Amino acid sequence: MIYDIRNYSHAELTSIIRENFHKPDPRLFELARKTAFKYYDGRIFIRGLVEISNYCKNNCFYCGIRRDNHNLERYRLTPEVILACVQNGYALGLRSFVMQGGEDPGFSDDTMLEVIREFRRNFPDASLTLSLGEKSREVYRQFFEAGADRYLLRHETASKTHYDRIHPPEMSFEARIQGLHDLTSVGFQTGAGFMVGSPFQTPEDLAHDMLFLKGLNPHMVGIGPFITQADTPFADYPSGGANETLVMLALTKLMLPKAMLPATTALVTLLEGNRKPAFDAGANVVMPNISPLDTRKLYNLYSGKLATGAESAEGLDALVAQIKAAGYTPEFSRGDHIEYKE
Repeated sequence: MIYDIRNYSHAELTSIIRENFHKPDPRLFELARKTAFKYYDGRIFIRGLVEISNYCKNNCFYCGIRRDNHNLERYRLTPEVILACVQNGYALGLRSFVMQGGEDPGFSDDTMLEVIREFRRNFPDASLTLSLGEKSREVYRQFFEAGADRYLLRHETASKTHYDRIHPPEMSFEARIQGLHDLTSVGFQTGAGFMVGSPFQTPEDLAHDMLFLKGLNPHMVGIGPFITQADTPFADYPSGGANETLVMLALTKLMLPKAMLPATTALVTLLEGNRKPAFDAGANVVMPNISPLDTRKLYNLYSGKLATGAESAEGLDALVAQIKAAGYTPEFSRGDHIEYKE
């Protein structure tokens, strides 16, 4: 089968997904790998990740930092600590940074604006990605004009029926999708993304994800497996699989050949630290954790999350060696999308 999927119908995409979940076709991964080399020359972009807060006002049924998880020790980094983490990463050679957190009412948009402006003053040659959940279009605009470059807002699923089954009633599928369009219109390099293997998900749902991504044409797509967390309503559901996630990575690379695709921490957790299968499926971004050591275990989205070794700032040399051993080139630049122009 030839995997030129960009004009496939929903039924055809569903069939391809189902077939490869049953028995992955090695040609799919070979084509994804060739596509990644065609557009990015085998470069793997390294971004320093700062997890700024594990407070969240939302109550997503799958997430360990959900509002109603009272077994989690909460933390919120100060602007000074956030910028010190960036300074440490910058000294290691990183020039691309991600600030991620729950939707924390105690970390105001004005405070975030101060952080962004200070980041831009102190690190003018570095790029900044935010992943802070849903905001108004006006706030997105302020963040962008203050100096943030990218914003990742994972849609989690492009099926409204499925979205409503994995989120509480107060959360809106329409608002999440509108947020992605707002980010694009403001000027961000925009990232969407979805889980693989979440409860109630079907191949038909994943085909909807593919068609949604084709229409949105985001600069980044974060794809990771659903992994259970003990203090959530989905604690007893089975986790998603690494192989299924790799299939969706490869298909996304073929649908959006220029998109930046992280080898997500969740996927690398299931792969027991081995990133090569993710790279060979088209992933070209890694995000070592540069958060304070004492908070990393507290950003507990799912059970068993990696935050040490090659998944951390302290293991950067090991990460670089792993990338080279896999046949790829570590890249410490801003890591912009291939069509981005400053």
